[in-house]
Amino acid sequence: MDILREKLWPSAAAAKPLPFASSSPAEWVDFSQQSLAIAIASILFNPVFWNIAARSEYHYRIITKLAFGNPYFGCYLLAITIFSIGIIRDGLYEQALRDQPSLDILATTGAKTLAAALFATGNLLVISSMWALGLTGTYLGDYFGILMDHKVESFPFNVTSAPMYYGSTLSFLGTAIWFGKPAGVLLTIEVLVVYLAALRFEDPFTSEIYARRRRQRAIQAQKAR
Repeated sequence: MDILREKLWPSAAAAKPLPFASSSPAEWVDFSQQSLAIAIASILFNPVFWNIAARSEYHYRIITKLAFGNPYFGCYLLAITIFSIGIIRDGLYEQALRDQPSLDILATTGAKTLAAALFATGNLLVISSMWALGLTGTYLGDYFGILMDHKVESFPFNVTSAPMYYGSTLSFLGTAIWFGKPAGVLLTIEVLVVYLAALRFEDPFTSEIYARRRRQRAIQAQKAR
């Protein structure tokens, strides 16, 4: 396995952290590393994948059909897939960081403390969000017709409307600083941009799903009179 990984992602030679004061920003990121390009592609791929998969499910019930007509099984299948590609993305991100130069200013005790705080805060937002939403709420159950009865407004949704995305971004940033890698900060910016773009598609679509249910309930209430 190590031999295969070395062939796919040749590791950069171990080196001392670059001095912030006497090095050029052009030296802080090694764009020649294949692992960096793979990490960039993986970060972009994941939200694109789950948005396409979820919308295909909503319009054509593709995943539900694969799950023998059971929308809950379909949602669980998508959840496993999203979780799995997330683990792969995180591994590719870590590999990319290992192949990149580090910076001495990010190797200080203060930087490590900041990194730990960012990582802990990010994971708190992600985990508490999953707890509040449940499995189907976290993994796009709305697109399967599995709608929540009420909007979740407790923590962490009283702090931010997208705690999983912002929490994940903080975790990426914390990891980058912990390893002292400017390339990780650059990748974190990509994570944030990709998530913000995903929200521009997801939020209006999800809002329309619930608005449609309200309209259907209003029509049913009128018929019942």
